[in-house]
Amino acid sequence: MSRGRPDGAQKKRLLTTVFVVALFLVFLYVYHGSKNTGESALEYGSRSLRKLGSSYLGGDEDSDLGGKQDEAKFVLDDSEDGITPKSFPVCDDRHSELIPCLDRNLIYQMRLKLDLSLMEHYERHCPLPERRFNCLIPPPPGYKIPIKWPSSRDEVWKANIPHTHLAHEKSDQNWMVVKGDRIHFPGGGTHFHYGADKYIAHLANMLNFSNNVLNNEGRLRTVFDVGCGVASFGGYLLSSNIITMSLAPNDVHQNQIQFALERGIPAYLGVLGTKRLPYPSRSFELAHCSRCRIDWLQRDGILLLELDRVLRPGGYFAYSSPEAYAQDEEDLRIWKEMSALVERMCWRIAVKKNQTVIWQKPLSNDCYFEREHGTQPPLCRSDDDPDAVGSVLMEPCITHYSDHDHKMKGSGLAPWPARLITPPPRLADFGYSSDMFEKDLELWRRRVDNYWSLLSPKISSDTIRNVMDMKANLGSFAAALNDKDVWVMNVVADDGPKTLKIVYDRGLIGSVHNWCEAFSTYPRTYDLLHAWNVLSDIEKKGCSGEDLLLEMDRILRPAGFAIFRDRQPVINFVKKYMAALHWEAVATGELNQVGDEAVFIIQKKLWLTSESFRDAE
Repeated sequence: MSRGRPDGAQKKRLLTTVFVVALFLVFLYVYHGSKNTGESALEYGSRSLRKLGSSYLGGDEDSDLGGKQDEAKFVLDDSEDGITPKSFPVCDDRHSELIPCLDRNLIYQMRLKLDLSLMEHYERHCPLPERRFNCLIPPPPGYKIPIKWPSSRDEVWKANIPHTHLAHEKSDQNWMVVKGDRIHFPGGGTHFHYGADKYIAHLANMLNFSNNVLNNEGRLRTVFDVGCGVASFGGYLLSSNIITMSLAPNDVHQNQIQFALERGIPAYLGVLGTKRLPYPSRSFELAHCSRCRIDWLQRDGILLLELDRVLRPGGYFAYSSPEAYAQDEEDLRIWKEMSALVERMCWRIAVKKNQTVIWQKPLSNDCYFEREHGTQPPLCRSDDDPDAVGSVLMEPCITHYSDHDHKMKGSGLAPWPARLITPPPRLADFGYSSDMFEKDLELWRRRVDNYWSLLSPKISSDTIRNVMDMKANLGSFAAALNDKDVWVMNVVADDGPKTLKIVYDRGLIGSVHNWCEAFSTYPRTYDLLHAWNVLSDIEKKGCSGEDLLLEMDRILRPAGFAIFRDRQPVINFVKKYMAALHWEAVATGELNQVGDEAVFIIQKKLWLTSESFRDAE
């Protein structure tokens, strides 16, 4: 007993000492860990990559694909300590569908005071550089290379988008049906349960278009579908040589745009909120809303006026909604007020039948100038630029036509497909001649032929479907791809020449964007990215080239390709990150004597985290 008491005291002292030492070690870990989170994450990233089949997913961690070529330094080429990372951290699996500028968790963390009634919470809110997830986005467990087009229009792998709530919520509307390991799309929608094809033919019949084909012999080419669901309307229009910008927010029906892009259908995440849509004026021949749940009367009709801005002279708005046919008191009130509003906007009813009304815009300014003084909404100010978009707020005013469109009583565009290669009238806005336009097209045809020659060992006719031109200029890269079964999202810088209207005038689609920020799309949505001088451009803005490479990796599908066309130092910069990004080199083109541009093509490897790999097993 006399020896037991000091023995117990010794144990107490030992435990106290161990506890103090443990606290000290935790303090050191937290202190140094906060300064070196990148290093800790890098170790996690390299540990969590596994082999899949015969391809080593981690890449060659010790290789430097840049070699000694980095002597001509690209100013953005290294991190602060001058060391190019051998690997990037892998984001947590819960971020497998991260959209950085449409991240609701970020909105909560930043405590942004947004007006929910104006849909501000569905608009873009990008993280500051210090809040960015500088990590690789992992695919979900069991991810497979997407089903090829055109089969993908009707089915996708369930594992790639493991969300089936829409199948249950919209089961009576035939949006989608889960069958085993696939999700099928019967072609239904909120207003066309029995198929988009029949509904599209019905619209064409209402407008008396020949053979019930909505493209009206090539005169109707670009369509804007707002509140598009899983984009079956746009998907079924493709067979009529109509390309649709299908738009929906990341709302309660989240993943609808992800499903659209997985199907190989053009789509974009966005909302009619407070800012102008990222499209120029007079871009679409038809706008479409099928029970899109938009309050068109709010704020003096500002959302209808934004729709008016992007519609061409003589353009149509097809509206299928209870307000167009229901007889209850509230629907009748909305219909009466909406009819009065569009009449003051100089729209006329082209046709109204069953549950759908189609309005048409005027062909000239005559009606606008004949309105009584003080009629609301007013015409926009003479100094208002209708093509200024990006962060530009909507205005509750009517965008009247240019003198050219007023005199022509229309846009003066050739029907499709001649429209693609015919110099459009708005080309003169940039001082470009028809000869310059034609030479630009011929140049990009040669370049695309060269690209496909370099890619030929890796691709077949159905390998590539969703394409993004990250710097589209006049859209000639996309035009040169017209003989291939692909569609192109043409991106034009928000602070450069507003050439996106030329892209739309050629019968193509696209969006304005700033590549210092993340693009409004889900991860793994494009098969091919074309980056012509994009890294050089963001260098001039002082933005991070490393961030852009991570963003490209986020957008790119596993087994997808990126084509870099830029200065040789920029190509060297990309090569230094190949192992870290788990990309592999496919081909290197010859240096172009004009502008010293080099071509470098990479392919993204398919990799899984160890956690995803176990889940898949």
